[in-house]
Amino acid sequence: METKKQKTWVIIAIIVLGIIAFLVPNQIAAQGVKRIDLQKHDLSTLGKEMVQARIDFEGHAAFGKHSHPGEEVIYVVEGSLEYQIEGEEPVTLKAGEVLFIPAGVVHSAKNNTNAKASELATYIVEKGKPILTMKK
Repeated sequence: METKKQKTWVIIAIIVLGIIAFLVPNQIAAQGVKRIDLQKHDLSTLGKEMVQARIDFEGHAAFGKHSHPGEEVIYVVEGSLEYQIEGEEPVTLKAGEVLFIPAGVVHSAKNNTNAKASELATYIVEKGKPILTMKK
């Protein structure tokens, strides 16, 4: 009987550690970053949807390497943000400037200033798929 209880506790521990391992990278990547979903709509292209969000970065906050299962169109609303797109030189955009990130391309963003910065991100993605995949 003891062995069965021990196995149950081991399984519970593995599940809890798995959940923690899944959540910790997202928390680290998003420290000082707040995402506010604004709208989500099906598109006329079968299986595609548009998701729009405002992402606010506190001073010196960063969002680590990640990708999306579709295109991302960025408009910097406030402040300035540095974007690193895999295979390219970093680019710093200020309020009013835009950036296009192709589907599946790994990228990151950071605020290199003390001031708040914000972007409006519009994603054209496959409906039902997670909108974000964190990378190491």
